[in-house]
Amino acid sequence: MRVAVIGSSGLFGSFLIPILSDEKYDVISVSHDDINCGDSESVRVALESIEPEVVINCAAVTDVETCQDQPEYAFQVNVLGALYIAQVCARVGSLCVYTSTDFVFDGEKGEPYTEDDCPNPINVYGASKYAGEMLVRQTCPQWLIVRMASLFGTAQDKKSGRISRLRLVRGKRSFVDTIIEKARVGESLRVVDDVYMSPTYARDASRALELLVRQRATGIVHLTNAGRCSWYELAKKTFEIVGLSPSLEARSSCDYPYNARRPKDSSLRRRASNDGLDALLRPWQQAIEEYFDGER
Repeated sequence: MRVAVIGSSGLFGSFLIPILSDEKYDVISVSHDDINCGDSESVRVALESIEPEVVINCAAVTDVETCQDQPEYAFQVNVLGALYIAQVCARVGSLCVYTSTDFVFDGEKGEPYTEDDCPNPINVYGASKYAGEMLVRQTCPQWLIVRMASLFGTAQDKKSGRISRLRLVRGKRSFVDTIIEKARVGESLRVVDDVYMSPTYARDASRALELLVRQRATGIVHLTNAGRCSWYELAKKTFEIVGLSPSLEARSSCDYPYNARRPKDSSLRRRASNDGLDALLRPWQQAIEEYFDGER
C-alpha cells in the first residue's frame, strides 16, 4: 500500500514513517521542502505524481500563541492546506487522514471528550483545526480524522539511522524533556495543577494509526494514551520514574496569562472499546516509563 506522509519532519510524522516502513508500506515522505500546503498547485503537483492510496496529513501550525498572533498563517496551513490535500485525495481516490487535536474542545465538559462530543474551540489554533476537520469531511469521500494531545516521544535520526531523543521540534521542546532538563540543572519548577489533558506517546499513537490504516478505517478516532492528568501530575510522575526530586510547586493557570485561552480539561477517550487500539494505547504512566527507560 502506497502511503504519503505530509509533514514528515515533525515529531509525529518522523516517528510514523519508520513504523509504516517496518510494516512494509510503500512510504513516501513529503516534507516542508517538497510541498507548500497553503498553495493548491503545489499540493496538486506533489501528490498527483505519487498516486498514493493513503495520504496522512501531519502538517500543521501547532504553537497556540503563534496561531493566536498570526491567524492568517494558521488558517493557511491548518485549513486551506487540509482542503487542498483533501481535494487531491478525492480526485485520485485516496483515503485522506487528517491529524487533529484535543483543542477543538472548550474544556468545560468536566470529563474526557469522546468522538461523539461537539467541538467548540476557544482559540485560533483549535478553530483552525476544527475547520480543517470539517473541510476534510465535506471534500473527500474517504476520510479519517485522528485527534491526539500533548505529544511526547522519540524520533529516528534519518541521517544516522539511530533512534534518539527529539528534544526540539520547530523550536518547541516536549514538556517532559523540558522539565527534566531544568530539574537536572537544579531549577525549581512551578507547574499548573488545574489544567487536564491526555498525554500521548508518539510511538503508541503511530502504531495505533498504522492499525487504522491497515483496516482502512474511516470516521473520527481519538488516539491518546489511556487516562488523564494535570500537567503537575505529569511532572510529578515523570520525576518519580526518572528518579529526580526537584523543587516542584503546584500553581494555578491564572498565574500564567496567555493571549490564547486554553481549555481547562481537554482530555480525550474513545467512545467504544477496541481491542487492537486498547492494547496499543496503554495507560500514559506506562508510556512515560518506556519513554525514559534506560535513563534511570
